[in-house]
Amino acid sequence: MSSPAPLCRLDDIPDGASNGFYTDTTDGRLLYLAIRRGDEVFVYENRCPHTGLPLDFQPGRFLTADGALIQCSNHGAQFRIKNGFCVSGPCEGDSLKAVKTEIRNGRVFVAA
Repeated sequence: MSSPAPLCRLDDIPDGASNGFYTDTTDGRLLYLAIRRGDEVFVYENRCPHTGLPLDFQPGRFLTADGALIQCSNHGAQFRIKNGFCVSGPCEGDSLKAVKTEIRNGRVFVAA
């Protein structure tokens, strides 16, 4: 089993906000969205379950204006931050694909 891959520094995600990242693999580039709430980080694949497109129109901007939900910029679908479940929009009932992560020494790692 390979070791976790570094994604970013915890400080690269402003507390209460979001940011986008990627890793390069032998199969291509994987896009991620990350939301930080204090020392907790929620990471999902940056891919809308409805269209397959990235959720951010402006790089790193994934949240509603009040910061309460993740929002797809393509069609406005909204997802819970803690579990990625779609609560409104054309993919209601679907979920974003969660990415297993760990935080060590101020860095966020993606499980291999």
